[in-house]
Amino acid sequence: MARFDGRTVFVTGATSGMGASHVRGFHAEGARVVIAARNLEAGEAFAAELGSRAVAVRLDVTSEADWVAALEAAGPISVLVNNAGAQHAAALIEDTALQVWERTLSVNLTGQFLGIKHAAPALRKAGGGSIVNIASTMGNVGQAYYAPYVASKWALRGLTRTAALELGRDGIRVNSIHPGVVATPLITEPVADGQPAIGDLYSPAPFAVPRLGTPEEVTALVLHLASDEGSFATGAEYVLDGGLLLGPALAA
Repeated sequence: MARFDGRTVFVTGATSGMGASHVRGFHAEGARVVIAARNLEAGEAFAAELGSRAVAVRLDVTSEADWVAALEAAGPISVLVNNAGAQHAAALIEDTALQVWERTLSVNLTGQFLGIKHAAPALRKAGGGSIVNIASTMGNVGQAYYAPYVASKWALRGLTRTAALELGRDGIRVNSIHPGVVATPLITEPVADGQPAIGDLYSPAPFAVPRLGTPEEVTALVLHLASDEGSFATGAEYVLDGGLLLGPALAA
């Protein structure tokens, strides 16, 4: 029996990068997957590729009305993976436009808040479940030129812990994962014209594990936390960065 047989898993930002990897991972483990994305056409194409046990819903995570409609369409769920996120062009704080600040926090923080707010009743009705918030190692340190993104991911840590306290007695566990430099388009492709890709700024050579991470490695941790294997974990933060935050490793 697969780990998620008979369960429905709702994944945001689900058509590319880590989100698509999470969808494939849950689907392979027997789940019915709900592919939530702003681009419904892309979501439907992905669902058709997977075949049975896959449906797509349109979701702009910054819209409360979208969350209500998407979760209603999804039906009872057992797992929410708050994966959708947005990065922005590098800029000093004094050169950062207010709309960039507001958009980044709207997607990365408010989007996850709305997911927790509206998924909690469905999870409670199902007798419990799991919420996994995708944060970032930038939520553990300061990072010049990325103030909106850093602030959103730091705040997500507090939101995760608070939700874990509020929902624990309902059998709902809430955890966060803090990936480092993972080989996805968000990292490997420039965010803005004329700027390097974020991955170009982080050579993995000094890491204890001297390479970029893969989406599948993050997915493996998401699956563990969402499954019964992670039943004693809540309010926890899992750094998955190959040692980026540790500092330079000893040379071989």
